[in-house]
Parts: sequence; C-alpha cells; structure tokens
Amino acid sequence: MISKTLLFTVIVSIYAAAVFAAEPATPAATSGKPTIAKQCALCHKAEQGAVRGSFDLVTFKAKTIQVKIDDAVELFKFDEDEIKVVNGAGKTGDGEFLKDNLVKKGHEIKIEYTENNGVKTAVKLIEKPPVQVSDEMLYNTADVEKLVAQGPEKGKYFLFDSRPLIRFQQGYIPTAVNLPFPAFDKMAEKLLPKDKSSLIIFYCQGVTCNLSPGSAAKASKLGYTNVKVYKAGFPSWQEKNHGLLTPQFLKEAWMDKDIPIVLLDVRDKKASANGFIKGAVAFPVKESATLVKKLDIKKNAPILIYNQDGGKDAAVVAAAIIKAGYKNVLVLSGGFDAWQAAKFDVASGKLTAKAVYVPKPRPGEINLDEFKKYAAELPANVMIIDPRTTAEVSAGTLKNAKSIPAEEIKNRQAEIPKDKLIVFYCNTGAIAEVSYNTLKELGYTNVKFVNAKLTFEKNGKYTITKE
Repeated sequence: MISKTLLFTVIVSIYAAAVFAAEPATPAATSGKPTIAKQCALCHKAEQGAVRGSFDLVTFKAKTIQVKIDDAVELFKFDEDEIKVVNGAGKTGDGEFLKDNLVKKGHEIKIEYTENNGVKTAVKLIEKPPVQVSDEMLYNTADVEKLVAQGPEKGKYFLFDSRPLIRFQQGYIPTAVNLPFPAFDKMAEKLLPKDKSSLIIFYCQGVTCNLSPGSAAKASKLGYTNVKVYKAGFPSWQEKNHGLLTPQFLKEAWMDKDIPIVLLDVRDKKASANGFIKGAVAFPVKESATLVKKLDIKKNAPILIYNQDGGKDAAVVAAAIIKAGYKNVLVLSGGFDAWQAAKFDVASGKLTAKAVYVPKPRPGEINLDEFKKYAAELPANVMIIDPRTTAEVSAGTLKNAKSIPAEEIKNRQAEIPKDKLIVFYCNTGAIAEVSYNTLKELGYTNVKFVNAKLTFEKNGKYTITKE
C-alpha cells in the first residue's frame, strides 16, 4: 500500500515544486491581457506583477524576452546585470547566466516584472523545474514499452494520458486512454478499473509537467495501491517510438484547423488506386528503406503513417523513420479502413510524389516573395524597418529600409505611420518578431515581419534563407 509519506511527496511536488511554487495569490494585472497560461492555471493562480507562460524567444541585442501566454504574447525588457535567472536545477545568475543556460523554446517559465510608463521590465525569470516523483512510483520508457508491446490484456495494466484533450488529439501512446487531470474527478469513476490493486500508469507532457503526478495523487487518495507515473511522458516516448492518432483526431485537430502534417501512404499502388487521404505521399513499404533516406523535411515535422488496416506495415515504416532521427512520428489507428468507416473524404487520382513540410506561419509572418517584391521596389503604402543596432545596420542593410533600433521603437513611434504596411526584418527573425509585437501593442494593425535568415552586403544586396 502507498505510504502517506509517498503520497505527501507527490502532492507537494504539484503545489510547491522547488523554486516554481506559487506565492500567495494576488489579483491579476488589469492590462486586458492574460497573465497566466491555461495549463499553468491548473496548479497556480494569477499574481500581480508576474506572468506564467511558455518561453518563446529572447534577443540580447534588443534586451527583450518574449513570452507566449496561450495565443497571446507578452514582451519584457531586461537589464543583463539586474535580472535574476533561476534555471530548472535551481541555479541562479544574471543575464550572462541566461545566455549560457538558455531556456528551451516552449518551456514553462515565470516572469516577475516592474512596470514604468507602460514598459514592463523583467526582474526575475524562473524556469519551471522537473517535478518530484518517488522512485517507487516512477516508471521509465523501457517499462512502458514492455507493457505496450504486450497490450493491456496480457500486460494487465491501465495507461492513462493526463493531458487535456487538445493535446491527446495531437497524438498519444498506443493503448492509452485520455483521463485529463482537470476532469479527473468527473471521469475517474467511469474510466478507472474497479479493482483497486490494478496497475495504473499516468503520463503527461514531460518531466516538468504536473498533470500525471497530480492524477497519481488523486488515484492514490481513492484507494488505488499500484499507481505509477511515467514522468518522462509523451515527448520521451516519441524519441524512440511512434504515437497513435485516430481518424477523427486527424480530421478535427489537424485538417479542420489547417495544421500542416506529412501524410505517408505505405500501401502499394493497387490499394491506393482505390482512394487515399487527401495530401498523402506515396511511400510503399517495400520501397521505404530507400524513401526514408530521401526524406528532406525538418526532423521535428509531424509525420503520420497509414496502411490499409492499421497493421504492422505502418509500424515498420514508422520505426525506420524514427531511427533516421525524426521525433514526431504517428501512426493512424485502424489505417485507411478506419478513415473510410468514419465516412471522411477520400481522394482519388495520383498520390503526391515527394514529402514536403511547410510549417504554419507565425502570427504576422510575411510571405517571402511578398517581402522580396517590396525590397526590390518599395510601394508608397509600405515602410520597411530595420530594427537592428546601428552598428549592424552600418555593416549592410536594404537601401529602402528605415533604421529604427528595436529598443527605440516606442520613443520614435511618431516616425512610423499607421496608414502604411510596416514590415520588419533582421538577421534571424527574432528582433523582427519582437518589433512586430511591440507595434501591435501600440495599436498598429497593419504590421508584418520576416521570419527568415538574412545576410547583407554593403551595397544593399542580401541573401535570404528559410529553415
């Protein structure tokens, strides 16, 4: 039976984990913007002078940190000598420390800030630490792989995904059932086994995610005595294994939302001649060894593989693609038969010959052909701004661009007309995006930025590359 000490450890890890624990709650700021991401709000409360969200980017040249709070972004200035940085291991330092211990994009952080004349300055950045789970409750990837290979009936286990449905719809571990932590109390009686000695495993979004430890604590309170936590979660699972996706999830969470995904049809030509999923690429299992070597897409691109009935062919191809270094590989549950059974649209004709992945543009991202046209001949209703430092601009910039360093934009707002399209660019896209969001905060509506790498010559010539 799980000890009270163990249960206490799990609960404490959720609500008071190391340096990321919530301080006494105070009212949220009244700026109209959210100050705490929905996922963070599961364990924390909004606080005055602080935001909780995911790290998006930092530019040390413009001394700005960009934080995503659900669909919104928030910008914070910082002084490298004044800001205090606490990394996930609890080590502290200043801005130089942040350079050497850069937070991973998408990682949950807390920013404490001061505000003066509408400018928010970060005084402390706290990276969310790994949650603490007792060794006797901890399961690793090998443990879960062994059980999944056997299946729930033979392995005698119950695997639950504690993430919200929206995350589950993006892919999940085979044999898992979605029991979201926020809805645990409502759904537990229906989904948890009657036998309280059953092996139950919870997982969520990784080592810093509190949802699976939280679910484990709740299950233990209900009297379950064999509760485990796969702390590394779905991100770790995908490093060596494929996830699953149902036809309904593919349609609703990906296609209906116009989220790009690479579809690989591993059936032979005869089978695909009877119909296929729109946008699918011909990837016959018999040719897969050669085709995997020819794949030329981002390693983190979402890839969905399907065969006729969800059998082993899809899993074989998935394993080969994962071995080649791709980290977001999914298999369609039930294959093309399940897609047809759900009465979703079936395409006909020829499958696409080559896999191509074009990520969904970030908010405000300009089409590169459009930018090149403006760079060649600037229309009267468009202004291009170079927000880099004066030294960088002097080394090479577009001849028709106006130089306004990112940190001067608010003070030089009078130079930026609201009746023109404003386009920002820089060397990498980071300062350009920060500048874009600065103008959006100032009420500008017709703004775009270049999300690509640019290199310049003294004469104004440039090269542009998109990863």
